[in-house]
Amino acid sequence: MKRILIIEDNLEIAELERDFLEASAIESVIETDGTKGLERALQEDFDLILLDIMLPGTDGFHICRRIREEKEVPILMVSAKREDMDKIRGLGLGADDYIIKPFSPTELVARVKAHITRYERLMGKAQQKAADGEVIRSGDLEIYVDKHRVYVKGKEIALTNREFELLVFLAKHPGLVFSRDRLFERVWGLDAEGDTATVMVHINRIREKIEPDPAKPIYIETVWGAGYRFKE
Repeated sequence: MKRILIIEDNLEIAELERDFLEASAIESVIETDGTKGLERALQEDFDLILLDIMLPGTDGFHICRRIREEKEVPILMVSAKREDMDKIRGLGLGADDYIIKPFSPTELVARVKAHITRYERLMGKAQQKAADGEVIRSGDLEIYVDKHRVYVKGKEIALTNREFELLVFLAKHPGLVFSRDRLFERVWGLDAEGDTATVMVHINRIREKIEPDPAKPIYIETVWGAGYRFKE
């Protein structure tokens, strides 16, 4: 059975989330305090962290950053705040997705399952081969698809799971333009409506890590009014 950690200060909401998740065979552990939730996230192994932003003890942004410093577990941030800056900040700290309250329990379960499945598939590919496997090269950029590794001028670059998936998808389709909605559908595997900021944040984060000058990208180009493409 899959096991996730719910860090949510509203016990009624946390228990509702747990009930729906466990009905889908996903064991759910609840922590209502941010500090205790962070300790547990770092000390135990979970398949996903469901993380609220407004928490007593330690806020969700700090928790997200600390978890991402040590683990690659998928993080799904949850908040009643609708401001884009909160979403951008959370995704910029390494969260894989962001869901706004109120949301339907069925949507939550679908997103949790999708992220766990994608993480397992990605990790399975990374551990599958001892050899290099598939390698995509473009200029100074090298992407070892099966090893889940990226190098620029021989220096390894640390990407989150979602950043890596997005980069690989674009690199496997050089010259093709994909809209934000299309990228969300293909890489996240979820309904893209209202989530285009997620794609934009991840593209910007990737550029900061692989581009010589993120303001003048040479690998992931912006096609104004249309979307993004990986250079041919």
